[in-house]
Amino acid sequence: MTEDGLRILVVDDERAIRRFLRASLSTHGYTVLEAANGSEALAITAEQRPDIIFLDLGLPDMDGIQVTQQLREWTDTPIIILSVRDRESDKIQALDAGADDYLTKPFGMGELMARLRGVLRRSLQSGTGEPVFTAGSLTVDLACRQVTKDGQEINLTPTEYDILKILVQNAGKVLTHQHIILKVWGGGYAEEAHLLRVNISNLRRKIEADPGRPELIITEPGVGYRLRIQL
Repeated sequence: MTEDGLRILVVDDERAIRRFLRASLSTHGYTVLEAANGSEALAITAEQRPDIIFLDLGLPDMDGIQVTQQLREWTDTPIIILSVRDRESDKIQALDAGADDYLTKPFGMGELMARLRGVLRRSLQSGTGEPVFTAGSLTVDLACRQVTKDGQEINLTPTEYDILKILVQNAGKVLTHQHIILKVWGGGYAEEAHLLRVNISNLRRKIEADPGRPELIITEPGVGYRLRIQL
């Protein structure tokens, strides 16, 4: 996948929003498809296979969460939620359903394009099957279970490595606290969010240039964490 000729499906019941995004995205060379409700979105995705989906949650026939869940049953096409809902619970629900990112309306095109590029880079990276992740001075070799910073190997605990591995495998994507906890500790630790916070703090001390101002492991307040793909 390259950015040239990328097809973006915009799913929103407001015609003005669709028109605005079509005009803005077209100037960047993207081909824009449109859907006014969830049913249309599912049909267009199946028929035309867009490369990325911008999805509103408040659709007239079904909630965007339902659309996301149904899409995730058969496609891994990146989904970026664009919604007026700004509650943490809505963001967590959408991300847990399988969305790749969440942007609250109103938004600036600069931020939207940055989110788009981030999701695109993650898709390109995952599509290569490359087991080595690099961001700035950090290198994570998943095949060798080796983590280095400025060429020097970093010793991580098994739990710290498991957390970093999950972040690397989903680089650029927001992962909820619940998702990471379930993957690392299992369902019996669903309410033990402090374990995650402690390990993230320890991990930052080992891989960040300035743990107090992290540039790699980014906190999404009240929602979870994101591993930045490029510095």
